[in-house]
Amino acid sequence: MKAEMWNKKLWISIINPIQLKEEFNAHLIKSGFEILNFQEHYFTPIGYTALWLLGESHFAIHTFPEECKSYIEISSCNKEYFNRFLESIKQYKIIREVKNA
Repeated sequence: MKAEMWNKKLWISIINPIQLKEEFNAHLIKSGFEILNFQEHYFTPIGYTALWLLGESHFAIHTFPEECKSYIEISSCNKEYFNRFLESIKQYKIIREVKNA
């Protein structure tokens, strides 16, 4: 088996922590990912960060409410699940894709 990773970094227009957590958790499950652990942190006075540890790598969200946007990143060693996830989130308004350096 060849070691390979797929990664996508995007800015989206949703900043509501509850909506982000519920919807993206559902997208991960629907895509086939195995969720091993979940961590989240609410910043004072505003802001939210969440991390899903997946059997196939990880997914992260960081909100920037003062700019009305959130940064999301998915990394996966399973191309099938990765592609399903990207297809599943096409409904969101993508502000821009972050290109890998």
